[in-house]
Order: sequence, then structure tokens, then C-alpha cells
Amino acid sequence: MERRTTAWFSPNLNMEMPLVAYGHAGQPLLMLPTAAADYLEYERFHLVDAIKPHIESGRIRAYSINSVNRYSLLNEQMPPHLKAELLTRFDRYIVDEVLPAIRRDSGQADARPLTTGASLGAFLAANAYFKHPDQVRGVIAMSGSYDVRSYLKDFYDDNVYFNNPADYLPNLNDDYHLPLLRRADAIFIMSGQGSYEAPERSRHLSDILNSKGIPHTLDLWGPDVNHDWPWWRRMLPYALDKLV
Repeated sequence: MERRTTAWFSPNLNMEMPLVAYGHAGQPLLMLPTAAADYLEYERFHLVDAIKPHIESGRIRAYSINSVNRYSLLNEQMPPHLKAELLTRFDRYIVDEVLPAIRRDSGQADARPLTTGASLGAFLAANAYFKHPDQVRGVIAMSGSYDVRSYLKDFYDDNVYFNNPADYLPNLNDDYHLPLLRRADAIFIMSGQGSYEAPERSRHLSDILNSKGIPHTLDLWGPDVNHDWPWWRRMLPYALDKLV
């Protein structure tokens, strides 16, 4: 399996941001890490190994990046308005920097990656897709929460609203993004129902999508399925088998 790493100084985030790429061909997959973890987390916890057959067969070309959660949502010393601003800057980093890098690396000028992530990474993956369905093909969101207001101590502004799917999706009625979402072929919302899971959060997102006529798959696994790596290592290849 081919593996390449790179990094550059991000003008949107004012810090160096690394990226690791796996594979030689196929549908690009952008992986967003959990909690405050880094771009190598999915490798360390063997999620990359779990999709290795997809990568080696040329069905998937995977990319993993850092998030800024350690500085924003999970940073208790950061004022809420700066947490929210950093979410917007991270979104611009993905659109202005990461997606062009993926297109250059893949040799596909019109590549539309799938996004994926577990836990807080599922929020980041979903937000990237729902805001940019013209540039991202779909999302595989595992064990996520799609309302992040609890991290912001009752602070609310446009940066919160436009990075909180539970807020902006119900009000989405424009003539550009909503028609694109209604033609979606690759939205997987997945969760277990065991320890530390919150399947009601996935149901809530599904209810919103249903209310907007956005096709998707809500896939809730059983009460033995916990919020943990062994299950995410099964969920991701299962969803990829359906999509690529």
C-alpha cells in the first residue's frame, strides 16, 4: 500500500498542517480524526488497515488530516467566539487547501471526495459535506453528534450557525445546495446503540434530512455495539462496500 506524507503552512489556520495519503487510485476519501487527535490516528488505531483491501485494490485513495478541535471545541481556555471562528477557518482550510491538494495528488481535477470520521470527526465530516455538496460527494459519519452548541457555553453567532448542521440544515431552502443534496447517493449515518453511544443524535440528523427530502442511509447497529474502535473498523469498510 502506497503511503505519502506532506505538510504546509496553512494561511487559513496560521499553522503547519500535515496530511497523509494512502493508495494509488480510486475514489478519494478524506478522513477527519476524533476528538483532539491527529492525522495519524486512523493509522494508529488500525482503521486504515481495516480499509486496506479497498486501498490496495484501487477502489479507494484515502487522505487523513489534523483537525483543530484541540484549539477550538475542546479548548476550555479558548473564548467561545474564537472557538466558533476557528470552525469557519477550518472549513476554509478544507475547501481552499485540502481539496485542491487531493485533486492534485489524485490527478483528478474534478475529484469529489467522500468524507468520513468517527465521534467528533463525524461532525467535521458531515459539516464539510453538507456545506459543500458541489465539492464533496458524500459522507460516512460514525457515532457522531451534529449539534455542537454544548461546546460553546451558550455563545451563538453566524460562525456557530453555519457550522452546526442541526441548525442550518432545517433552514436550507436555496436553489443551489438543496437540489444537490436531494440528488445525493452517498450519505451514511451510522451509530451503535451500546455503551457511550448516542443513537438519538443520528436519528435527529436523519429526521432533518428526511424533512428536507435528502436521501440517505440511517444505519443503527445493535445494543452490543459500543462507541469504540473495533466497531468503527467494521462500520467504515461496510459502508465503503456499499458506495465504491
